[in-house]
Amino acid sequence: MNDSEQLFAKRHSGAHVLAAAVNELYQGVKFGVGPVIDDGFFYDLSLEHTITEEDLVAIDAKMREIITRNDAFVRKEMPIDEAIAFFKERGQSFKVELLSALKDKGTTSIRPDEAQDVEVGATTASVYETGSFVDLCRGPHVSKSSEVGGAFKLTKVSGAYWRGDEKNPQMQRVYGVLFATQAELDSYLTMLEEAKKRDHRKLGAELGLFAFSPLVGPGLPLFTPKGASMRRALEEFVWSLTRPQGYERVWIPHLAKVDLYKTSGHWDKFQDDIFHVTSKKTDDLFILKPMNCPHHAQIYASEPRSYRDLPIRFAETTTVYRDENTGQLAGLTRVRSITQDDAHVFCAADQVKGEVRQIAELIQKFYAGLGMPLKIRLSTHDPAHPENYLGSPELWKLAEGQLADLLKEMGEEYFVGVGEAAFYGPKIDFIATDAIGRNWQLATAQLDFNQPERFGLEYAAADGEKHRPVMVHRAISGSLERFLGVIIEHYAGAFPMWLAPVQIRLATVSETFIPFAKEFLAKLKDAGIRAELDASDEKLGKKIRAAALMKIPWTIVVGGKEVEGGDMQVNVFGSEEKLVIPQADVIARALEAGKFPV
Repeated sequence: MNDSEQLFAKRHSGAHVLAAAVNELYQGVKFGVGPVIDDGFFYDLSLEHTITEEDLVAIDAKMREIITRNDAFVRKEMPIDEAIAFFKERGQSFKVELLSALKDKGTTSIRPDEAQDVEVGATTASVYETGSFVDLCRGPHVSKSSEVGGAFKLTKVSGAYWRGDEKNPQMQRVYGVLFATQAELDSYLTMLEEAKKRDHRKLGAELGLFAFSPLVGPGLPLFTPKGASMRRALEEFVWSLTRPQGYERVWIPHLAKVDLYKTSGHWDKFQDDIFHVTSKKTDDLFILKPMNCPHHAQIYASEPRSYRDLPIRFAETTTVYRDENTGQLAGLTRVRSITQDDAHVFCAADQVKGEVRQIAELIQKFYAGLGMPLKIRLSTHDPAHPENYLGSPELWKLAEGQLADLLKEMGEEYFVGVGEAAFYGPKIDFIATDAIGRNWQLATAQLDFNQPERFGLEYAAADGEKHRPVMVHRAISGSLERFLGVIIEHYAGAFPMWLAPVQIRLATVSETFIPFAKEFLAKLKDAGIRAELDASDEKLGKKIRAAALMKIPWTIVVGGKEVEGGDMQVNVFGSEEKLVIPQADVIARALEAGKFPV
């Protein structure tokens, strides 16, 4: 095994040790699944006892006892029917359900997190014995429990529905993190503490950026004027980069007949995650659009196209809707209304590399301006599961080869993510690293040979024949909601001037200076600067501290000297030194400071 595979095996084994510890501590435990996740593992458990934070300490101690015992991980194979009987006899109904689903319905019945527990496509099941504990699992595992090591920590417990369906029983999900060394674990735990301080839900409330309402519904955020100004700033930043590249804005409605998504192939894949809308006037079934590409394809199809027109680049910032389980919603990073920075390019086959290169360069420029380094993943299909994708193996090989060749030509380092492709084509995913070292997959460029075929899109080629265009999907910030959640935490709420919801706050020394401050505020706003006035009766020092708590980039004191036309004193957030700017230059300096970073 290489280092990555060895760490995966340790984390997978850590999940088993967790389950074994719970099995020794509590009676009547029923086990769900215990997959490896980023930085560690979790295990879904059903038991009468409610696991508390205090219980995690006891479970941790029992895990370390099992590791010290050095129990062997012993793999055994048995036919599926025998495995079903084996787990039924032990009262493990969730394992029985997994095995029965695999036997009756095949691989399509198994979720990705469950695939670590069963040999998908096999006629036999593998189980692992760890001391007296026996678990259904495909492996791999370490050979002995001591090899799990001590660089782990149980971090939290939460509720989770069995198989992600709220109609199913609710279980307790215990999370753990595990690393190869104690130093890596310590570094990660320090990052977690910093992440708590930066939590966008906490900062969003403190800075007055967004809210949720039970009357509106879960996963449907409401953005205040301040939050909305940040959304507009991000949209305008992206548009400032893309407009010069020949993109044109389009507009599409928020719902469509179900036929559109049946034709595109999305209905068959995602119908359980789509909001259905019925009309009282007709028998037509409509849906709230879960993605925009089929609509954009219809704009392309609305008139004849020639090779001279290509490439055609449609761009739009618009909201789509996904029927997420309420238990999976999380602030802005997992919502039901998803505003996409979306674009689709229709081009000839020999234009694909040039278009994707241009998109990659735009993405790199955007994230460089945010100070977020990028890693690149070439996301390919999983040849073991062709049923999950549209198109022939030959077409996938061609498309994946084009993207790999392009990355090599650009001199970019990348890694391959097998099974990470969209169902209609391979993609290049850009994974951004934030200020505290966390990775976020946000931007993407995706090839799509399938929708042009399914919608019969054409263009007249130079040879007089009709040809299919290639469709390239592109997102730079991705979902505005999720991106805002990430960027709030990246900057810890201390936004640069271009993004800050309030760029300048005027603070009056006393009531006498309010009329002048209002006049100056009007000048700032007329120049397009996001500004506000603190004309309260509080002392000046308290006003300056209040502006600092709101992390406002510039706070300008307004007193007698300023009224008389003197230089303005600017308190810059995060800096001990004050700026002194001639009054006539304040607007120009603020506009310069508020320019987009690239």
